[in-house]
Amino acid sequence: MTRVVSIGECMIELSGREGVTWRQGYAGDTLNTLWYLRALSAPSTETDYVSAFGDDPFSHEQIAFLRANGIGVAASPTIPGKAPGLYAITLDAHGERSFTYWRQNAAARCLADDYDALAESLSGAGLIYLSGITLAILDERSRDDLLSIIETARARDTVVAFDPNFRPRLWADPGHARTVMRGGYAAASIVLPTFDDEQALFGDANPMETIERIRHHGPGEIVVKSGGAEALVAVDMAVTPVAPPQAIEPLDTTGAGDSFNGAYLAARLARKSPQDAALFAHAVAGMVIRHHGALMPMQKLADIRP
Repeated sequence: MTRVVSIGECMIELSGREGVTWRQGYAGDTLNTLWYLRALSAPSTETDYVSAFGDDPFSHEQIAFLRANGIGVAASPTIPGKAPGLYAITLDAHGERSFTYWRQNAAARCLADDYDALAESLSGAGLIYLSGITLAILDERSRDDLLSIIETARARDTVVAFDPNFRPRLWADPGHARTVMRGGYAAASIVLPTFDDEQALFGDANPMETIERIRHHGPGEIVVKSGGAEALVAVDMAVTPVAPPQAIEPLDTTGAGDSFNGAYLAARLARKSPQDAALFAHAVAGMVIRHHGALMPMQKLADIRP
């Protein structure tokens, strides 16, 4: 049995607006990735979403929603007086999305406040997944504690996957963001960046430059995503371009990169090669962008396996 742990923030999602009516769901980058990994993995794969939750009705509903879909919460703490963050998706005529957030006082910002609970949640994981957003919402001490626990787990042969997922509004200082991202690269064995994000933060001229820069920090497996274009898969010193099987006109691109990550990791857990995993991930992301919102219903993925 493989145990997979994803760390971050589960928010209330408002999408699919019709007039003044919105559809409510739950989402967040690391949750989205775990959702697709859970849907695409063998039933024996154990999955936990590690965060912090409030003591309000929305938090209780979040936890019930996760458990109903085969995702536990390990030893995630409950923070009295806190509640989930909230975001709303606005789409343009081409399915490209923009977001409005209300998350400053979200319970998830406290996910690493209790060192012992966090260590317990990550203990025994075969794969740990986190993102730059996970790191961005934590204070300095909590971030250092999280990376310390992860580095200890990796030393014990746990695979650590990291998507830098740079979001400028979460960082007061780009220089600080660059420093923290380098710590994320160094803690990871697999890095799953998006070229546009890396270019915005580091000024990379092309995806190959992204690979060379991240490779310097030690991860042996890097997959650079470029939206609907080919991904570059770098394993050790070999780099292979992997194109999507077909071009797809998106309905809603929310969660595209997260679903790619989840499908890629599910395929790697199933012992597929990195190149085959990337091709599978392209196919899954192509399905997801034809669906409104970040989380495509798991039953629509029930017959798909890497």
